[in-house]
Amino acid sequence: MRLERLMNEKGVDAILISNLLNVRYFTGFTGTTGTALAVKNKRFFVTDFRYVSQGKEEVEKNGFELICENISTFKKIGELLKEFEVKKIGIENQSVTLDQFKIFQNNFPEVEFIYLDDIFIKEREIKTEEEIQIIRESIKIAEKALKETMPKIKIGVKEREIAAELEYQMRKLGASKASFDIIVASNERSALPHGVASEKVVEEGFLTIDYGCFYKGYASDITRTFYVGDNPTEKHLEIYEIVREANEKAIKAIKDGITVHELDAIARDFIKEKGYGDYFGHGLGHGFGLQIHEYPGVSFKAENKVLKEGMVITIEPGIYLPNFGGVRIEDDILVKKNSYEVLTTLDKKLKLIKK
Repeated sequence: MRLERLMNEKGVDAILISNLLNVRYFTGFTGTTGTALAVKNKRFFVTDFRYVSQGKEEVEKNGFELICENISTFKKIGELLKEFEVKKIGIENQSVTLDQFKIFQNNFPEVEFIYLDDIFIKEREIKTEEEIQIIRESIKIAEKALKETMPKIKIGVKEREIAAELEYQMRKLGASKASFDIIVASNERSALPHGVASEKVVEEGFLTIDYGCFYKGYASDITRTFYVGDNPTEKHLEIYEIVREANEKAIKAIKDGITVHELDAIARDFIKEKGYGDYFGHGLGHGFGLQIHEYPGVSFKAENKVLKEGMVITIEPGIYLPNFGGVRIEDDILVKKNSYEVLTTLDKKLKLIKK
């Protein structure tokens, strides 16, 4: 089992899982209160009375014994540590607060704490077939929602109105929520890579929409840039085509074994050759899953990180020209052994949204 392997790798007798994303990943629990404990050949999930029925349904099929504790989760876990003679326990030091760590120390004074660092998020890099299928559905919902929203986009509409309509459509189609604050950036604001929807009204020019949703806990992440109006200038057409081609070139290079640095360079060098290298400052993409940003980061900053089969990543090059506008095109990609699968299906030809 995975947790047994991770315990052996870290040289611990037990692992305490308190971060709710990791709790969900290992136990299947989707509620808001619960802590998991793995000891040799035994798994426990501790929650309170509110989640007993839900917890039993979700965690027991994944091999966790549910314990209802309404007073002190840490006291109950302490009893289990004593029962199983735990000497060393792994904790999620990257997500545990200082106050939580003090509580752990006070409740488990005889136990040595071993930092797990990023072991869980690394474990989540490679998606299972079940996870990939849920991500596919999340993407389908997001794409359909954008198509439903498109008729509402026109000059004079506020960016926040577009974002609200898009989130409404995603929820209507089955999403639990948007996977992040939706970016709707029009005209010169499209030059802001994270131009979250504002009160600004849409004017003629570029309109960048970066959005996604959570479906059954898993994210999608898509960006498309449109031109609102009838007469894009040569510069609008030029930078759009450069970004689109950079996106395609990088995607075609994806396979198991390529480094993220190499992949980033394919798009970055192309944009640089076209004279816009100074206007593409962020990484080429990132992994996603239970979180909108997960490992691996697809960036010039990580030279030795290698893509592996089963990873799901974004490819999102961009060019951002201050006081003019910007373009970003983002697709979601499944890494395969010697190839890739583009999970997003929205057209990438420049669409003109007529006045």
